Amino acid sequence: MAEETDRSTEEVDPKLLEILVCPVTRGTLHYDREAQELISYGAGLAYPIRDGIPIMLPEEARELSEIERAQGKSRRKPPAPGTE
Repeated sequence: MAEETDRSTEEVDPKLLEILVCPVTRGTLHYDREAQELISYGAGLAYPIRDGIPIMLPEEARELSEIERAQGKSRRKPPAPGTE
């Protein structure tokens, strides 16, 4: 049983996190270490991480709740002046 717990908390390679983008929106992903998910607020999806490997298939992703979507909106940075 302990072996299963260890595998579920494997860390994702930080370099991999830097290059991954949402396959739906091509936008930024946010790493939720506790939930072991990569979250795309733009697509409203949370991609699971299994055994330290991100599963970047939209059909495997979980839809975000309205509360999670609202939290994502509050995390987004406003556009830089002149880029709208």
